[in-house]
Amino acid sequence: MKRLIYSELIVEVVKVINANKEYNYFELRERPELKDMAATWFHKKWGVPKEAYLECMNAYLNRETEYGWYLCMLGDQIVGGLGVIDNDFHDRKDLSPNVCAVYTEEEYRNQGIAGKLLDLVVSDMKDKGVSPLYLVTDHVGFYERYGWEFFCMAQGDDEPEQTRLYIHQ
Repeated sequence: MKRLIYSELIVEVVKVINANKEYNYFELRERPELKDMAATWFHKKWGVPKEAYLECMNAYLNRETEYGWYLCMLGDQIVGGLGVIDNDFHDRKDLSPNVCAVYTEEEYRNQGIAGKLLDLVVSDMKDKGVSPLYLVTDHVGFYERYGWEFFCMAQGDDEPEQTRLYIHQ
């Protein structure tokens, strides 16, 4: 019993410490020098080739597209990020663009980082006249907190099961 209480206390102390840290949220155009670091980070999280991320990021930075990349940093470390691409590897090519690669480092979860990134991307894309946005996920309940609605099931490329596809208007 004491051990459980002690471990719960440690978790709460870590949450308080992390809550007092200064997170920096931005789109990649604000810090283009981080492109290579960001591409490497996303590659390590999702296994998609780094070159694919660099290609999308270069198109964004060169203003060939408004589909951007968004990061959350703590100091010089990326702790969360996401991007916008035409299609996130599913069969509904008509539903575009897609928020993709949503990820928060495990030790920084449950602090609102992904939610702030989602709000940032929705706001930025609307400011650029891009709406609605779509995303595919197996999560149920998380995205709804940020205004996303279940839209339909979609078949992921090379996936045996269909996955949930959400919309934000």
